[in-house]
Amino acid sequence: MLIVQKFGGTSVGDLDRIQNVANRVSETKKAGHDVVIVVSAMSGETNKLVRYAEHFSPNPSKAEMDMLLSSGERVTASLLSIALNEMGHIACAMTGRKAGIVTDTAHTKARIENINPKIMKSAIKDGKIIVVAGFQGVNENGDVTTLGRGGSDLSAVAIAGALKADLCEIYTDVSGIYTTDPRIEPKAKKLNKISYDEMLELASLGAKVLQNRSVELAKKLNVNLVTRTSFSHEEGTLITKEENIMEKPLVSGIALDKNQARISLVGVKDRPGIASDIFTKLSNSDVNIDMIIQNKAHDGTTNIDFTVPTNEINDAKAVVDTFVESGDISADSYNDKICKVSVVGVGMKSHSGVAARAFSTMAEENININMISTSEIKISMVIDEKYAELAVRSLHNAYELDK
Repeated sequence: MLIVQKFGGTSVGDLDRIQNVANRVSETKKAGHDVVIVVSAMSGETNKLVRYAEHFSPNPSKAEMDMLLSSGERVTASLLSIALNEMGHIACAMTGRKAGIVTDTAHTKARIENINPKIMKSAIKDGKIIVVAGFQGVNENGDVTTLGRGGSDLSAVAIAGALKADLCEIYTDVSGIYTTDPRIEPKAKKLNKISYDEMLELASLGAKVLQNRSVELAKKLNVNLVTRTSFSHEEGTLITKEENIMEKPLVSGIALDKNQARISLVGVKDRPGIASDIFTKLSNSDVNIDMIIQNKAHDGTTNIDFTVPTNEINDAKAVVDTFVESGDISADSYNDKICKVSVVGVGMKSHSGVAARAFSTMAEENININMISTSEIKISMVIDEKYAELAVRSLHNAYELDK
């Protein structure tokens, strides 16, 4: 088998942990597998480099930041390679450039355009363990680029796709994907398998184990993805195609997202194109809209409610203010004391009553639902933030996810 293994910042947080990773990689290699390793910077290293840059400039060039921040992963890759060589393996560290990772030109948040795996394939054929510095690539101009938050996961998935690896293992400080956050509900169970689509929903709805861009790429490239912990040999969770999951559960998990704010627009002029005008301007200001509700008022105007990430309220307000000033909106209000709780499961496609159970559970707990959004495999509800954890525990219990 060809296995790509990615180790995050906590897994390589200090020299002892890098040695622990080397031991794990050695076990995989001795089991007869070909191995490509992708590493993050040691935990805290990226933040330290950012502070160094800010010492000289409050707004440093993004191109220079890419050159600076990409060094953290190169340090880890080199140290791990040195450790593996000392253990008797033949290992070689590679930058994103040497690994053939080509990106677009967007500094600090580049997207991978293609990978030329020629050098990696040659090294694998020679029996070497490749250790790739994650989070980075090179653009068409030869400039170093970085991939943004979760970039090392993206590197690993893209490399697994390019090499047609049998498996891509993402090692973190948690042992897999759970039915909900175990810190909120101690009865949460670890899932053995979950579909790409369910994982995408959970990742976009607040689950922080995997970044959704890496799951999207895994689905696109048909990469079998496993997330597991580097601190034990416990089995992780396989993220794969829906057809690879024999028994599809009705509900796989409950997600909670507290990074939500509700914006209410009252007395919106009821004219063709007004919604398009408002949401186009919000989009142009990089405001991410999630849920939208529109209803007619008695006076012929329209009321529109929508949610945005909490940290984008000010950007949204700046846009909305222009419509208030022009008279297209009578009044606006903002509420950041809300959250979004979601029920996710591919089994919803073939079973009725899932939504009814969610709503009745909220009613039994006297939790008022402010907004509702649904898809084939998801039901999301906006509620007051003070009920967040009660809602998660109640829904987890209602769908018997601890069984």
